Amino acid sequence: MGLLLPFTDCFREQLSGSNTHITSTHDQLYTWAAVNQPPHSMDSLEGKLLGQIKSPLPPPDIDFEEFVELFSKTAVKEKKQPLSDTITKSKVVKLLNNKRSQAVGILMSSLHLDMKDIQHAILNLDNTVVDLETLQALYENRAQQEELDKIEKHIKSSKDKENAKPLDKPEQFLYQLSLIPNFSGRVFCILFQSSFSECMSSITRKLDILQRLCKVMKQILGLVLAFGNFMNGGNRTRGQADGFTLDILPKLKDVKSSVSKERTLKGQTNAYKLNDITGEITCVYPLPEPHELFQASQMKFEDFQKDLTRLRKDLRAKIELEALDSQLRNTHKLFLELTVFFSVKAKAGEKEISPNTLFSIWHEFSSDFKDQWKKENKAILKERLKAAEESFRQAKEKASYSVKPKHASGIVS
Repeated sequence: MGLLLPFTDCFREQLSGSNTHITSTHDQLYTWAAVNQPPHSMDSLEGKLLGQIKSPLPPPDIDFEEFVELFSKTAVKEKKQPLSDTITKSKVVKLLNNKRSQAVGILMSSLHLDMKDIQHAILNLDNTVVDLETLQALYENRAQQEELDKIEKHIKSSKDKENAKPLDKPEQFLYQLSLIPNFSGRVFCILFQSSFSECMSSITRKLDILQRLCKVMKQILGLVLAFGNFMNGGNRTRGQADGFTLDILPKLKDVKSSVSKERTLKGQTNAYKLNDITGEITCVYPLPEPHELFQASQMKFEDFQKDLTRLRKDLRAKIELEALDSQLRNTHKLFLELTVFFSVKAKAGEKEISPNTLFSIWHEFSSDFKDQWKKENKAILKERLKAAEESFRQAKEKASYSVKPKHASGIVS
């Protein structure tokens, strides 16, 4: 049987004879231990133990609902057969070509669903049982009008005939799908609803990046031009430049200063260190992030226009598209104004300047700039830490001794 014994003594206690001695204190922990004992000693021992325990243990506070939820055995769902196994097959009529029939057959074998589940999902716009991926596959493999005409013609012609051959499984499956009211239109709406917001957000996010980069580039490239004109101030032909070609940006890191290890790029990073006139140093990178520049370099305005055309075709008309179309036109205009401002020319074979032409070079420059910016900030923080440690050391030394006043008697009380 199980007895409540002190944890420290439950495996050492002797259970026979008159030498049995069990002590208990308030500090002892009690636990259940299984012990083997003679039947005649059970009553005596239990009486002694109950006499030794001064207060009963309180009932534990247990949330059994949570316990059941965590450890209960889940009900096993009935495993349904593939949809292809629910359709009878004997000598059949094949109306689809072999490739098409095989594709529909593979889809049927992968669907462990009943046709009523598919019908419920489509009629009630419910994708809890039939997920969007399955609906997408059903939509892509739906019967074309020519195929459906052949299937319906065979069904009508064999309706009153005895021993008429049934349709093959893929043909039966496509016909059952066609019986769902407005199958194609309903499934398309379900899929479009799930992808429309995501597509809109993706285009808007990309256009926002382009607009932000176009606005900040004038300031950054203007600073580079000012440094170049200042350094070439003694040269009449090169010191009064109105602009520069973008391919010079990645080469700035190689322009050495009077200190061999320091380069021009370091001076440019110094120009961005001060957060305000108080001299506070910011830890926020002042330029666009290199990964944003890389994203911008991969964008094409032609792709934006194709995406909007596709959305407009699918949706027919919507206010959100008008706003997005306006944003695209404004972004494109802002980008072209920027290229004209810096006299950027299109690459050979391009009808107009692409974002890749402008931002791919700036991406390389910004990556070098950020590396140098991190080094400069790290060096400044190191200097500040060193100064703080020195101030703390001096304050500690000053507080470690004190001068006591001299007494006239020479005796210190």
